[in-house]
Amino acid sequence: MGETWEPGRAGVLRLPSGRLVRGRALRGPVPAGATPGFAVHLLGRRPPDVPWEARWLRWPDFRLPADRAEAREVLGEAWERAGAERVEFACGGGRGRTGTALACLAVLDGVPAERAVEFVRRHYDCHAVETPWQRRYVRHFAD
Repeated sequence: MGETWEPGRAGVLRLPSGRLVRGRALRGPVPAGATPGFAVHLLGRRPPDVPWEARWLRWPDFRLPADRAEAREVLGEAWERAGAERVEFACGGGRGRTGTALACLAVLDGVPAERAVEFVRRHYDCHAVETPWQRRYVRHFAD
């Protein structure tokens, strides 16, 4: 792998393949240290510009992605890129939408869909994936 996240840093999740991705809250400051090479912003409104490459996935708070086909495409691109660069997922609080996206990434990485939420809660944030419909979305992401 190329320039990826440092394991053990705040918000960094190691997927079973060894890929490292970072989740964070956009309401907080950008963490010190390395910056992302690619970010996915999960928000209901267009986010402010950042000095690195970013994609906006329209995803209202406590909801699901507005366009599920686009979400699958963006998450697939992020998973691919995470093999060689620093990929970040961020929403307002860094838990619900970010946790849901990370759980979907875990499914793409080979974690069984019915265990992906538990995986992300254990290895990223115990409060990740906040709503029943977000959990259901993850369970059916691979369908």
